[in-house]
Amino acid sequence: QVQLVQSGGGLVQAGGSLRLACAASGRTFSNGAMAWFRQAPGKERAIVAAISWIRGTTYYADSVKGRFTISRDNAKNTMYLQMNTLKPEDTAVYYCAAVRSIYYSSSPADYDYWGQGTQVTVSS
Repeated sequence: QVQLVQSGGGLVQAGGSLRLACAASGRTFSNGAMAWFRQAPGKERAIVAAISWIRGTTYYADSVKGRFTISRDNAKNTMYLQMNTLKPEDTAVYYCAAVRSIYYSSSPADYDYWGQGTQVTVSS
């Protein structure tokens, strides 16, 4: 079993920055892809960014391109999401997720493991 533990998040003013972290423990896998999703009140969970574990190939939703950066530290089994130039519309609960496949997916249903979620609130 894999456990994903998130840290980071909080309240920030528009234009500010936050960094989220997602540490994997337990029976970790060496070649699975990981991703960040977010869910705002009344909306479906949507992908923010994803990264393949082997090559580090990344994907970003159009709404965060140029502002967010996904990265990973293989030695620490930790994934990060650096969020810059935050906007009020970025306000949501953010979740990290992992899949056993080497390929990432934009569908939440394809992911096998989830973090506990962390609130990010951007004030205007």
